[in-house]
Amino acid sequence: QVQLVESGGASVQAGGSLRLSCAASRPLMYSVAWFRQVPGKEREWVAVLYPGSGTTFLTDSVKDRFTISLDSAAKTMSLQMNSLQPDDTAMYYCAAADRYFTSYASSTAYKFWGQGTQVTVSS
Repeated sequence: QVQLVESGGASVQAGGSLRLSCAASRPLMYSVAWFRQVPGKEREWVAVLYPGSGTTFLTDSVKDRFTISLDSAAKTMSLQMNSLQPDDTAMYYCAAADRYFTSYASSTAYKFWGQGTQVTVSS
């Protein structure tokens, strides 16, 4: 079992930056990801990182602005968000898998979830 705790959400103006963190109760061995969700919409995949290789993928709308990382202890995952836009407003969740998956953009690939942290971007 893995407990995930997010932090770093806040209200910022458009063009600003935030860094979200996700602390894990033990080292993360399989894919880790960030999702986001706004009320009334499905949870949207944002970014994934494979700890073994360090390979990352990001959704097109953020790939030039966001960076996903994992510390050397593999216990703290981060999402650096730059040039934030109002459309980035959402509850952000970190997630971790308990096995290898290729369908990294699917929420069903992840077994462990944090409680979420709110990001609000005003214009």
